[in-house]
Amino acid sequence: MAEAHEMDELILYTHPMSRGRTARWMLEEVGLPYRTIWLDYGTTMKAPEYLAVNPLGKVPALRHGPAVITECAAICAYLADAFPEAGLAPPPGSAARGAYYRWLFIAAGPVEAAVIDRVLGVTIAAEQQAMVGYGSYDAMIDMLDAHLAANDYAAGDRFSAADIVLGAQIGWGLEFGTLPQRASFAAYAERLLARPAAQRARAIDDAAMTPAG
Repeated sequence: MAEAHEMDELILYTHPMSRGRTARWMLEEVGLPYRTIWLDYGTTMKAPEYLAVNPLGKVPALRHGPAVITECAAICAYLADAFPEAGLAPPPGSAARGAYYRWLFIAAGPVEAAVIDRVLGVTIAAEQQAMVGYGSYDAMIDMLDAHLAANDYAAGDRFSAADIVLGAQIGWGLEFGTLPQRASFAAYAERLLARPAAQRARAIDDAAMTPAG
């Protein structure tokens, strides 16, 4: 994939206060040039030009030559495979690759769903837990806590794209109070957000939120 598209332009469609911050972090970890197209909620994000990119009118989206990718986890997985020289995914077929896929999609699925339900005041009754991917919020929290207390990174002892998706979820959760203050969460977030690429990405989006002049 890298050989076929390595010269194609990378374009990130985003808003500075959105899940696009996760996709930007991944792009900064990849370390290749990319262009940003800034969109606003309710206007350009719902305009026909962008709906042709993502019919849901949501960000982020990534264009890489002829490919269009939406959803943060998909963008991170795509970039890790498109640019393997960045070392952001374990080798295919390895045991670590299995853990990588597992935690990439736990972060994008059960973790986000449990947190959003909690924020929106959605109560999952005990008899409904079998229908819900995360079971219960408390079970999800305890699972994350146990894993991060025993592992420096999502897929073992090396940073990967799974940490970008999971790390963004935990960083936001701690910042906005949607996750409890567990020691394992704080240590994990601190370790990831100290990465130069994470700091560059944050600075770009934070600067875009600052009014000119």
